[in-house]
Amino acid sequence: MLEAQPYLEATVALVSGRVHRWVLSGGIGSGKSTVRRLLEERGFLGIDADSIGHEVLEPDGPAFPSVSQGWPQVVVDGTIDRKALGRIVFGDPGQMRTLEAITHPHIFGTILTRLKDRDDPVVVEVPLIDHGLGAGWSRLIVDCEDTVRLERLVDRGLDPLDAGARMKAQPERSRWLAVADVVIPNHEALEDVSRSVARFVGFVEP
Repeated sequence: MLEAQPYLEATVALVSGRVHRWVLSGGIGSGKSTVRRLLEERGFLGIDADSIGHEVLEPDGPAFPSVSQGWPQVVVDGTIDRKALGRIVFGDPGQMRTLEAITHPHIFGTILTRLKDRDDPVVVEVPLIDHGLGAGWSRLIVDCEDTVRLERLVDRGLDPLDAGARMKAQPERSRWLAVADVVIPNHEALEDVSRSVARFVGFVEP
């Protein structure tokens, strides 16, 4: 694993200029979207799997019929209330697995279709250990202390209990770090993570 700050120079070969496709992951509230935007500013094509997830759940989306049938209580005025659906599935691992089995094939299929025949550097934000995109991807993990993540989620407007439940439904920090090729620490200020991203890009640019 190559840390972004400080770098372990002996492992630079792991992320040489030949690596163009990155899965960006980490726990909720770790700052994945911030890192993705910083990479986009530096020339990466960025894709947010959660945004694709919104698309597939739209009334004309491919996952809408199965999800609306499976959880009719979250359908409001012909659309799926994602917050209501989240409150249900984040508290029930079985229902979460059922939802993922419906939505993930559509989400990952859409992403791979959009990337077909593209050769520019790509970063796909996917909040999952098993990213579902197949072989040929390296893992960029955004790491953040749990207390900081919780504070960020509450600052976004989430109820502390709801925020804590969402964190517990995801893998612990140690599991994210175990799958990382590169770690971007994001415990403190935006300036710090921006410098880490700049150093990362300096290593992987062709």
